[in-house]
Order: sequence, then C-alpha cells, then structure tokens
Amino acid sequence: MKVGMDTDREDIKTAPVIISFVVAGFIGLFSETALNMALNNLIISFGIHETTAQWLTTGYLLTLGILVPVSGLILQWFTTRHLFITALIFSIIGTFIAAVAPSFTVLMVARVVQAIGTGLLLPLMFNTILMIVPPQNRGKMMGIIGLVIMFAPAVGPTLSGLILKNLSWHWIFWISLPVLVFALVFGIYFMQDVTKPTKPKIDLLSILLSTLGFGGVVFGFSSAGEGGGWGSPTVIITLAVGLISLILFALRQLKMKQPVLNLRAFQYPMFTLGLVMVVLCMMIILSSMILLPLYLQTSLALSTFAAGLLLLPGGIINGLLSPVMGSLFDRFGPKWLVIPGIIVVTAAMFGFSTITVDTSSAFIIGLHIITMVGVSMVMMPAQTNGLNQLPRELYPDGTAIMNTLQQVAGAIGTAVAISILSSGVENYMNNVDDLANPMNPLLAFTAGVQKSFVFAIIIAAVGLIFSFFIKRVNVEQPEA
Repeated sequence: MKVGMDTDREDIKTAPVIISFVVAGFIGLFSETALNMALNNLIISFGIHETTAQWLTTGYLLTLGILVPVSGLILQWFTTRHLFITALIFSIIGTFIAAVAPSFTVLMVARVVQAIGTGLLLPLMFNTILMIVPPQNRGKMMGIIGLVIMFAPAVGPTLSGLILKNLSWHWIFWISLPVLVFALVFGIYFMQDVTKPTKPKIDLLSILLSTLGFGGVVFGFSSAGEGGGWGSPTVIITLAVGLISLILFALRQLKMKQPVLNLRAFQYPMFTLGLVMVVLCMMIILSSMILLPLYLQTSLALSTFAAGLLLLPGGIINGLLSPVMGSLFDRFGPKWLVIPGIIVVTAAMFGFSTITVDTSSAFIIGLHIITMVGVSMVMMPAQTNGLNQLPRELYPDGTAIMNTLQQVAGAIGTAVAISILSSGVENYMNNVDDLANPMNPLLAFTAGVQKSFVFAIIIAAVGLIFSFFIKRVNVEQPEA
C-alpha cells in the first residue's frame, strides 16, 4: 500500500504492523482492569489498607500522566521499531516483576515499569496508524483498534474473577507474560519504521513543567477520589502546583519555535471539538466503570466473578461495534453517529440514576449495553475526525494531547464520582429516620451511586450540546 509519506521509503506492510500493536495493546489494557478486580485479594495478601492498595492504580495513572505528554517529543527522537521494542521490553519486565512480587512495594515498582511500556505504546500506536493509513480509510482501522481497547477492559474483570476463583492473583501476570513475549518477537520480525527521527531540541524546563503540571493534576484528583477529600492539604497543594505548572508550560510552548508539545493543534476546531467529546466520554466511562462494580458487589451483594459477568456483554458488544462504527464513519462522517450516540449515552445515565437495591440484573445488563453502544458511536468517530484535520507534522503532538487528556479525564471522572458517592452516603445517613434499620448502609450506598450518575447525566448533556457543532473534515483523496 502506498502511504504517501513525507520521506521516500518502501511500501509499508500495514497488517503485520497493526497486528503487533493490537496484541501488545490488548494485554496491556487487560492487565489494568484485571488487577483492579484483585484489589481485595491484594489487601488481604499484603495486609495493607484500601487507600494504599489504590496506589497500584494511582501510580500507574501518574506515570502515564508524566510520560504521555512528552511522547510527542519521544516519537520524533526515535524510530517506530526502536520505540515499539522498548515499550514491549518495559511491559515484559514490569509484568514479570509483578508475577513474582513478594511484597506491595515490589508490585508497585512493577506497575510503574508497566506504565512506562503502556505510555510509550499507546501514542506510538495512534501515530503509526495516522502515518500508514490514508484518511479516508482511518475510520475502519481506528474501529479495529477500538475493538481491542474496549474488549480488553471488558474481559479483564471477568477473566480475573475466574483466575482469582481458582488461582492466586500472581497468575493474572503469568498469563499475560507469554502473550507480551509473542508480541515482542512478532514485532521484531514485522515492525517497520514509518517515520524518520527529526530529533528536535529538548527543552528541560518544558519537561519539568509538564511533569509537575500533568503529574500534579492526576495525583491531586486521584488523592481526592481515594478518600483524602477535596479539602485535604495534599489535594489542594498538588492541584495548585499542577495547574500553575500547566499554565507556565502552555505559555512556554506557544513561545517556542520547537515546542515539546505543539499546542497549535488546538487551532484546528474539529480536533479541539473531537478532543472535548473524547474527554467527556472518558469521564463517563471511567466513572461508570468504578461505580457499577461497587454497586453490584455492595448493593446487590454479587461476587466479583458474577459482577464481572454482568458487565461482560456490554463490553463485548462495544468492542464488536467499533469496526462497524469505523466503516460507517468512513461512509457518512461523524455527525450522524456522534449526535445519536451521545443521546443514547445520556438516556442510559438517566436509567442508572434510578437504580435501587431491588433493581434486577437484567436491567443493569441492558443499561450497560445501551451505554456501550452509545460510547462506540461517539468515541472513535470524534477522535478520528479530529486527528484527520491535523497536518502531518502535528500527528505526534495530536496523539500525545489526546492520550494525555484521556488519562487526566479518567482521574477527574473517577475522583468526582467517588466524592459524590461518599457525599451521598453521608447525606443519607445524616437524614435517616430509622437508625436501627439494618438496610441503611445498603440504601445509603445506593443513594450515593444514584447521585454519582446524576453527575454523569450532566457530563453527557454537555457533550450533547457540543456534538451539534461537529462537522466532517475534508480529507485527501486516495492516491492513484
């Protein structure tokens, strides 16, 4: 396939390159959600507190928040092949350390090493697709990537529930390890360089401000969501340092001839609008992903495995629909997918805001499926349409911005959802009439979940307003 690169090179064999990324990306995202389901087991095994265990997720997000913003610079310094191999080596080392981890500290180190691998892999994957796939065919290819990105987190909780039912949590990593090794060997043979490194100047002050900025924001929001509360000095200080650093970082990038992260990508309106839609969807998805398992295991008293099974159909359907939505995007553009999709998501959030301790499992499965169908109609079309508007030289920066703000959105969505949940529980208990009722804790928890989904309704409504402004980007015609 002729890809029309900026530099002359042999034709890129697209399929093997995409397969390499798909396999590596799947197992990386699988281990993320699989480990979340094992937190209770880890608390018991290591004798640690819940807030300490949450660092396995917070540390992972924090590493991504620090690394991904500078990925645009990294992509311009190293070849595709070298970065892919490096990312897989970090992932393999991290997974092996996690598999043999005798203590929480060792497991925490393993998670950071894994996050470095993921932080290098995801921006590289999206940038490579933008380089080797013509704009008029990107929807379908992004849909295939979307299948992996959504299917892996969907099967993670179910498979980990099955593993934990029969084996120790170590096997979550032992099962992942050979797949990562296969992806590395496959990539060594088939991965090709799709760009030539330009090696722009490295500005250490920009990297420092980026690290303090994105790291501070992710850490601040994560700390608030873990129980520190919004009034905690740690939360206030880290958020303040993060926001001030981000402002200084942005001002410096706009003044530099060769910025670390080129914020001029925001000059392209459909990129900015697509980014807003993706960020809002990520807030909805990740807040729902933390609320629903808690609700199923607390309010409905389901086991970890049963809760994972209930959420599996929606995740599978979302994954299977991603390529379909990609093909529809290539044919009809984003508007006729994004607007109906966000309406569907809003309706599902309304449904979730009505759940009680007597809600049937079938109702939850149905709402989750509806949510995932709507998300598949919004995420990939908005993201692809936005990236399509960028000129080729801004691809690394565009993918870095997209991936970074998705991580930040995840931290914000999770933190706000947990805070609203806690506030709702406290408010219910403070106003209860019958203090002796043994159902009070369950009713209070459910009331908190309902209020959290009201927050999701507001986010979806904001997304609906923005969706009416989305327009299809004119893309270059296929080469003869």
